[in-house]
Amino acid sequence: MDRYTLIFLCSLICVFCTPFVGAETIRVASYNVENYLVMDRLVSGRWKEDYPKPRKERRIIRSVINQSDPDILAIQEMGEPIYLEELWEDLNSTNGTQFRYSAWLTGQEDGEARHLALLSKIPFSLIDAPKDLSFKYFEGRRSPSRGLMEVEFNTGGTKWSLFNLHLKSKWTERPDDPEASIRREKEARVIRDYIREKHAPYKDPKYLVLGDFNDHKNSATIKRFLQVNNSELTKMIQCRDKEGHFWTHYWDKQDSYSRFDYLLASPELFKKLVPDSAKIGGFHLCLLGSDHRIVFADFEF
Repeated sequence: MDRYTLIFLCSLICVFCTPFVGAETIRVASYNVENYLVMDRLVSGRWKEDYPKPRKERRIIRSVINQSDPDILAIQEMGEPIYLEELWEDLNSTNGTQFRYSAWLTGQEDGEARHLALLSKIPFSLIDAPKDLSFKYFEGRRSPSRGLMEVEFNTGGTKWSLFNLHLKSKWTERPDDPEASIRREKEARVIRDYIREKHAPYKDPKYLVLGDFNDHKNSATIKRFLQVNNSELTKMIQCRDKEGHFWTHYWDKQDSYSRFDYLLASPELFKKLVPDSAKIGGFHLCLLGSDHRIVFADFEF
């Protein structure tokens, strides 16, 4: 055997013995499920006290999730853990999306009934929330009332983090803070600072910040997450529905459409975004389940 034949055979051995590592595509979604809890509410034109989310609304919520088919689902406005378990069982007991893992996080303020949650097909590590997210607000100190859910994944050998949030709504009793703009910006700032301290931009971190920001694209709230001075923190993922529309929230009282739900990716994670995968789920009857539409995108690891 001459040396050229030997080199050729060694090359074949290297080719066939090298393990093939395929890309793994993960779909990440964010969904405000609108008061998935017991509360006083209007049901079929009648006022009901201490009434759970109606069965029809829950059925539509499940349909939206199934049609989106996310691998990771960040949830806002979930009630107590029993309601997350109910949703998990309803999804897993049908032919719909099968989630294996779940997490639930209570809010940081007493009396908060709307919580953050997560359902996932893939394992993750839930980071507990001993972090201080308090901030000065007029005469006292406050915190983001729904807290900040932080989880870590290892996908295809890549470690990355997900931050699920739900910022203050525009409803307020304070005439000195119309539409709660000041408080919402302060919530955004303190959460941003926590993320920036943990994931310094110069280290090229990989993370997502997603959820219901309750504010518009050009608001101070959103800008806090995008950039600090000349340092780019995240890039906005431009989700749209099949008609090319960007709105994610409908307020029937005012007959108004707004974009409140966002997916923001650190520059390094943004590189893993699958082109044309970012969507808003404008599914049939979806607004009868929630006043928000689901947003999602695919990432390739």
